[in-house]
Amino acid sequence: MKYLWQREKWPTFQYDLTGIQDQILCFTEKTGRVDGLLSALPESIKTEAIIDLMVAEAVKSSEIEGEMLSRPDVMSSIKNNLGLNVQPKRVGDRRAEGIAKLMVCVRNDFAQPLSRKMLFEWHSMLMMGTPRIRVGRWRTHPEPMLVVSGSIGSEEIHYEAPPSKQVPGEMKRFVEWFNSSAPGAGDEILFAPVRSALAHLYFETIHPFEDGNGRIGRALSEKALSQGLARPALLSLSRSIDADRAGYYGALKKAQRSGDITSWVEWFVRMLLNAQKQAETEIEFTLKKTKLFDRIGNRLNERQLKVVRRMLREGPAEFDGGMTAKKYMAIAKATKPTATRDLRDLVAKKVLIPLGGGRSTHYQVNI
Repeated sequence: MKYLWQREKWPTFQYDLTGIQDQILCFTEKTGRVDGLLSALPESIKTEAIIDLMVAEAVKSSEIEGEMLSRPDVMSSIKNNLGLNVQPKRVGDRRAEGIAKLMVCVRNDFAQPLSRKMLFEWHSMLMMGTPRIRVGRWRTHPEPMLVVSGSIGSEEIHYEAPPSKQVPGEMKRFVEWFNSSAPGAGDEILFAPVRSALAHLYFETIHPFEDGNGRIGRALSEKALSQGLARPALLSLSRSIDADRAGYYGALKKAQRSGDITSWVEWFVRMLLNAQKQAETEIEFTLKKTKLFDRIGNRLNERQLKVVRRMLREGPAEFDGGMTAKKYMAIAKATKPTATRDLRDLVAKKVLIPLGGGRSTHYQVNI
């Protein structure tokens, strides 16, 4: 068996887009829809919506690699790097600081050509707080770079990357390919989702760093997508990948062992479409929340505002199981009579919708 990089025509990719033309068109329509929704938001709310997507991407991209980061730490770091905190907040986790810097850099510099220097800088950011890793350089170890799973003694080898001595040459060619396939370049790849899929596969196949290849590969996919859209992509690629990790690893493994990567491109484009749909749902929900608070104005007391905001914080799925009098009492620190009175008032003002009856009565936000 030959891996993709060992085949005679490497790195020429063979694939057929016939089966995903509709998905590519739908992705384009969804990005336009997201742009429209975002433009309807007040500037401050728009910024928060964008930051929420960046945080989701940073946290989930790290989680895929086994690193559990604090969402507040990542959010504070992103806001620090965007200059949104008047007094930058100290973040104790260097890993959160590093992934946040990477997210902001990928977003701000999406239009810039790719370079070895840029990749080394990304790697240095990503590896902040990670000991015993040689940062900002290609791997040099003589032993094979293997992707394995299973316990010691019963490992399963999923993939073997090119030897370290080939990495500098392979990455020089990758950088040239990335820039020559960009919009307006000589070998432009017309569909942004397809170029994003190829960039990820190409980079992961080389696996040039000692660690961090998955996260940088996803950042490259985002950069390719943003260049094709001519604006920063508004989605969380990693969250969509995580929703189908088995599908991701299966499609990647198959592509790296085959001369035809059609199934990989099809999986990746569908994954991007799902990510864009999720972003659309979340931004649409943010717009509805904004309209709701415009409607209720200052008609609610502090307890009611606290509870409604807590319910809406859960996102489109709303509060788990709906709001109940018991939950209201706990969140608002209110007595049962006060909770009952406040809930009735929220229903009368058409802020909440009652469901069920009697002791099983619960409430959802009228959004």
